[in-house]
Amino acid sequence: MSTVRTLDDRAAVVSEVISTLRAAELVVVPTDTVYGVIADAFDPDATAALRTAKQLAPTAPLTVLLRNPRQVVGVASEIPEAADRLMASYWPGPLTIVLPATDGLTWDIGTPSVVALRMPTDDLLLEVIADIGPLVCSAAARPVDPLPHHVEDARASLGDAVALYVDGGPRPAPVSTIVDLTGRHADVLREGAIPAADVELVAAGRVGWGTTPD
Repeated sequence: MSTVRTLDDRAAVVSEVISTLRAAELVVVPTDTVYGVIADAFDPDATAALRTAKQLAPTAPLTVLLRNPRQVVGVASEIPEAADRLMASYWPGPLTIVLPATDGLTWDIGTPSVVALRMPTDDLLLEVIADIGPLVCSAAARPVDPLPHHVEDARASLGDAVALYVDGGPRPAPVSTIVDLTGRHADVLREGAIPAADVELVAAGRVGWGTTPD
């Protein structure tokens, strides 16, 4: 049976999230976009469980959540200037950056040659990452179901495949924008909270460092 917690006792919830992830189980949490299902990025049993819960193919890419931009150097083999500019302007926030992955990492994120990275704004997630390390995260719903803007949406889709649900209230924000920086130019794969035109301006250095288009 799944457990549902609210954020009334934040410290206790953070502790429970951490202990659940350390047991290779899944947790649904509110993020700065929609509800996400998370697992320890370096636990292959946990990432396999996440794919099973969501009914994803073994090669389906999983986004990796980081606590700060400094962690990028440990998981990406190349970090172009455009990536640094985008991180300075939009991290933490709803921007996912795809970069070439570092060889030899003991994880299974579905795409061994590239890694999709994001730094969320949500304090709960950042606290958990500080303890566990990088997390994999995906929208807390199967592909056939609507995006989960409420914890009830996630429970209806994933049910008891998830050990712990954290109810943080409604999440009305759109999904993150995804930009591929593995080639010569910034390629917006999915337009979400951040307009593609703004991403392209920042990546090209047409706005000041750490700023966003007006």
